[in-house]
Amino acid sequence: MTAEAPRGYAKGRAKRREILDQAMALFGEAGYRGASLRVIATRCGISHTGLLHHFPTKEALLLAVLERRDDVDDEWLGLGGTTGVGRLRRFVELAALNSGRRGIVELFSVVSAEATAADHPAHKYFVRRYENSVAGARTAYEQARLEGALRAGIAPDAAGRQLIALMDGLQVQWLLGDGATDMAAVLRAHIEAQLTVDR
Repeated sequence: MTAEAPRGYAKGRAKRREILDQAMALFGEAGYRGASLRVIATRCGISHTGLLHHFPTKEALLLAVLERRDDVDDEWLGLGGTTGVGRLRRFVELAALNSGRRGIVELFSVVSAEATAADHPAHKYFVRRYENSVAGARTAYEQARLEGALRAGIAPDAAGRQLIALMDGLQVQWLLGDGATDMAAVLRAHIEAQLTVDR
């Protein structure tokens, strides 16, 4: 392998990241259906053909953007191998983190609503994502119960569904209120009311 190959590969990865960032922004602004690959290519300073070299279809680009968001969030949620109460409190920290990422929150909210249509290219992705999100929250509640930290009468399955619904609903309120809703504070109060342990 020549010295040029690693540089070219690194340059390609950097361009791919730039495309994902620009796509994330445009999908957040215009929604998936309203976003154009040509506009994304222009924002990245490349041709439409150049963009298709990295992402052959609009669907492939959307899924790559969504998966990138999930990878970052999953890695962050799992830092230090937290479980149970620690994992539940990580959800609060994630809400605080999201308050500094309007573009990605907007993208998620817009595209998840669009993807309720069965023919949307991200429909299966969001069905899977919600199943995994609810399962992860349920597991955290089950672990908190095993730790003796969950209040009596809190059912992990229902609590997990409620937590994910609350997080997503708060994001919509936060977007519509131009950041006036303190997502982390509301989420923290909700979770702490379900626990028997102090912070």
